[in-house]
Amino acid sequence: MSEVSMTDNNTVDERPVVLKVDHVAKSFRLPTEQATGLKMAFLNWTKGIKGYTEQHVLRDINFEVHQGDFFGIVGRNGSGKSTLMHTLAGLDSATSGHVMFDGKDLTRMNDDQLTLLRRHQIGFIFQSFNLLPMFTAEQNILMPLTLAGAKPDRQWLRLLVETLGLKERLNHRPNELSGGQQQRVAIARALITKPKLVFADEPTGNLDSVSSAEVLSFLKRSVNELGQTIIMVTHDAVAASYADRALVFADGQIVADVNKPTADQMSELLMKEREAATMNVASARHSR
Repeated sequence: MSEVSMTDNNTVDERPVVLKVDHVAKSFRLPTEQATGLKMAFLNWTKGIKGYTEQHVLRDINFEVHQGDFFGIVGRNGSGKSTLMHTLAGLDSATSGHVMFDGKDLTRMNDDQLTLLRRHQIGFIFQSFNLLPMFTAEQNILMPLTLAGAKPDRQWLRLLVETLGLKERLNHRPNELSGGQQQRVAIARALITKPKLVFADEPTGNLDSVSSAEVLSFLKRSVNELGQTIIMVTHDAVAASYADRALVFADGQIVADVNKPTADQMSELLMKEREAATMNVASARHSR
């Protein structure tokens, strides 16, 4: 699916659109009595049908991700960013709207179709590395292909290993690797199937600052040198600054859209949202 859009400097972006999010919303309904006790934690509630209240987790989300983007979705805990990622990856369903992946509408696919799509075209990098401890780094990297009964592309494996600096670590088991090295193995595992899109969910959440910078740099290289497309979900302003574009999320909606974000920009925006959330909670308490 190829679409043309404008960049921040008003030039035409002719790269293919990998993911198009069109008026996506998500809500769920609870009995009003049960919802009342939760309203202090979740403020996005409206009255639904009699006896029920709806919580709005995502509100009218619209954006596009182009091939070769390093795209950040940034927000504090509870902002809705993880729910959005799960919806974009077909792990959760939208209440309304459409998620178009490579021209296919995920919202119209059944579970089997979504499973095959994720297996062959989407890669995942998680906060916890999820490496199998009894296997070597190389075996962990190749695991998606092993499970699918597919032969590895040795040239692609070699390129990944060299780009991620793992050449000397392939025969090591996870307990013989540092946290940063384990996450690099997880990145290689996510890329080994040549997915069209990779989701990175808090990829530096379990790492120290040095290892975090190392992993983020390798993610950036995988975009710039290997042509990957990455959507990273994070609450960290420094991590967000590695993205080409960042959406700031709060209360289930986009509150800022920043091209070439800096850590200071992201920190300031996140601080504003944290202050706004604190004021909303205080106001809700006062109105009770």
